[in-house]
Amino acid sequence: MKHLFSCLKRFRAECILAPLFKLLEASLELVTPLIVALIVDKGIAEGDKQFIALMCLVLVGMGLVGCAFSIAGQFFAARAAVGCSAELRSRLFRKLQPFSFSQIDEMGTSTMITRMTSDINQVQTGVNMTLRLFLRSPFIVFGAMAMAFTVDAKAALVFVGVIPLLAAAVYSVMGACIPLYKKVQAKLDRVFLSVRENLAGVRVIRAFSMEEKERRAFDGHTRELERAQKKVGRISALTGPVTYILINLALILLLYLSAGRVDGGILLKGDVIALYSYLSQILVELIKLANLIVTMTKAVSCQQRVGKVLDSEGEPSVLEPTLSAGHADSAAVRFEHVSFAYGGGGNALSDVTFMARPGETIGIIGGTGAGKSTLVNLLPRFYAATQGRVLLKGRDVRGIPFEEVRERVGVVPQKAVLFEGTIRSNLLWGNENATDDELMEAVRLAQAEDVVASKGGLDAPVEQEGKNFSGGQRQRLTIARALVKKPEILILDDSASALDYATDARLRVALRSLDSTVFLVSQRAASVLHADLILVLDGGRVAGMGRHEELLKTCEIYKEIYHTQFRDTDEKGVQA
Repeated sequence: MKHLFSCLKRFRAECILAPLFKLLEASLELVTPLIVALIVDKGIAEGDKQFIALMCLVLVGMGLVGCAFSIAGQFFAARAAVGCSAELRSRLFRKLQPFSFSQIDEMGTSTMITRMTSDINQVQTGVNMTLRLFLRSPFIVFGAMAMAFTVDAKAALVFVGVIPLLAAAVYSVMGACIPLYKKVQAKLDRVFLSVRENLAGVRVIRAFSMEEKERRAFDGHTRELERAQKKVGRISALTGPVTYILINLALILLLYLSAGRVDGGILLKGDVIALYSYLSQILVELIKLANLIVTMTKAVSCQQRVGKVLDSEGEPSVLEPTLSAGHADSAAVRFEHVSFAYGGGGNALSDVTFMARPGETIGIIGGTGAGKSTLVNLLPRFYAATQGRVLLKGRDVRGIPFEEVRERVGVVPQKAVLFEGTIRSNLLWGNENATDDELMEAVRLAQAEDVVASKGGLDAPVEQEGKNFSGGQRQRLTIARALVKKPEILILDDSASALDYATDARLRVALRSLDSTVFLVSQRAASVLHADLILVLDGGRVAGMGRHEELLKTCEIYKEIYHTQFRDTDEKGVQA
């Protein structure tokens, strides 16, 4: 709860004023039965119409003032709840930014979306209801009991007996519901995941006519959520009937005891009405309190889920401070017996050793799942090697602040991602101070001049996820974005797969003019033919290493890939 209270610090005034106005409203509500009793016992009994009119005006005035108090209380409660949830959501988003790839993989995107939306909405509702009712309802319950003693002490003993029973019933329901609400939210995560997968993969689903299968799977997830919600709903629904039964039994007992005392002249009829009103107030407030407890139970459960993320440590700037010092090295990048395994699984890379000199182009090729993307993801320290060392100019990346590492390394991922805005705003991610000339130079190198021109220039709009650009256009713009950065090391992770061969060839020629060390991951042998060093990966291991001509002679896997794609060439790559 520390995160919630921390977010509420900015709203101390609202957190005080909201309950205060609700208590003032409750105070007027407690006085109302006494005024009604006076109307019955004095006004009606004595036929004093003037007194009745006066008391009715008093009731109307109290109602208006109480309404004003109620509106003020709800305003301040809503302001605190909305502001707190906005701050909590902002903290959660900021917390997610430094998370490592491993942490994001472990938590899951759908779970994070649930935390950001459904969970925080529940927390907001809980804060709002708590500020409005947490003090008000108990105040009326105990206030009504105290007022009942001022009317008739003996009859008020009924209140003393029923309130502990009601409290026990509500507490029992609350205790049973808390763990079940956690399970409900976990089921909701799974529904969100299913929706996200279907929306992201809708084209694939349609292409394979799998709509019915996915519909059945989604129905299964929603039924599981429905069963969990019904189970907790059945338990929480007991609150109303149990409290109604107890209160009505208390009403019967109250009327039975009061009837004899009225006949004996000990109690007035107005006093009985007042006692009945106080017991009814207790009933209403306990129902509200029971609903509040259910809401608070959900909110606490959701806050714990959010708090678990906020308590998680993000990726530290430096993984191994003792490795911060390095030694002079002529190599731009050096892998020394590097192995890597994703959490709990087998090695995705095993004993990889190679060196890249400044300005060289390193081609990385291999079959699907060979470990190509995993290898280049170790360079910007998206993941940390589980064994061995990855060195940048003699310094272990684990000992370099990740801000420095990612400043030196430019990455173009497999999936070309553009953000809503303009072409200019996307390119400036590489360097926010870049001039138009620098932006256009990067565009030229990325073979994207025609893209920018056809869209109307650098200020052309980019829709969400770049939907108004083709796959090849998005790839060229993401390459340009990385080139604007002028990185020391440039990683192209199969980022030209949507380009035609002629554009791909021109891009490779342009990249050779850079001073950067380029890592070129590709499924195409043509893309790595002229690389200074080609790594052939198979099952996470280096199956071959060298230049194109050497690998054709020494590496069967490379030879097979090459001849599969170039059936009409000789082993030197010259057209027959």
